[in-house]
Amino acid sequence: MTAQTTTAPGRLTFQGVAIALQTLSLLFQAVTAGLLLSTSYGEVLHGVGARVMYGASMLYVLAAVLAWRPGGGSPRPILHASGFLALASLQVVIGIARVPGLHVPLGVVMFGLSVLALHQSLSGARRGAA
Repeated sequence: MTAQTTTAPGRLTFQGVAIALQTLSLLFQAVTAGLLLSTSYGEVLHGVGARVMYGASMLYVLAAVLAWRPGGGSPRPILHASGFLALASLQVVIGIARVPGLHVPLGVVMFGLSVLALHQSLSGARRGAA
């Protein structure tokens, strides 16, 4: 017997919250990247933000697995979240190696992908409300 679970219409899910946290942490990283160039405390903020962003990416994977497991739905969100975690891992390595020529464009791509995932998550919640 397979139970299909759904969320209440218009409700933000744990996965949606995880994606929102990830998107906000990436926006914070963009801001602190600018501070990195212009202030003495920018490097500390960017380093802390990197840890938060990486944690948010891991939380996104956990949320995707938890959302998939109860209802036996598509594992596609898990693949998206895992791919994003792989990009975050690459971003950390490139950042530690101080290769801004790759680090900055990858950060822009990651922010764009995260905004897209957030939009899809929120539009899915709105579709349920309609």
